[in-house]
Order: sequence, then C-alpha cells, then structure tokens
Amino acid sequence: MPFVLPDDWTPEQALAVFELLDDMLDVIRQHYACQLHALLFEQRAPDCHTPKPNDPPF
Repeated sequence: MPFVLPDDWTPEQALAVFELLDDMLDVIRQHYACQLHALLFEQRAPDCHTPKPNDPPF
C-alpha cells in the first residue's frame, strides 16, 4: 500500500511524525519482541527441502 507524504509539511511537522513513529516502534518492539523475532526468523529462513536423488548439488 503506497503512502504519499504531503509536500507542504514543515520540518517540525515531519519531525513530529518521525518521533511518533519511532516511539510506536519502540512500544511494539517491547511488547512483541519474542513473537516478532520468531516470525521474522520463520519468514527469512531459507527453504529447506529434501533433495531428490537426481537434484544437482547446487
């Protein structure tokens, strides 16, 4: 989902949004740290499949 930032924000407005998002990220990390770690590991782990006898070694 693309998100377009307004062109008319002041630097102060941009900083306020940045700080809000940063604070939200910290709260989410603190609350869901273990679950996020497990989910990210699961999503980023390489697919492990059992090679078939005729599969090349690479």
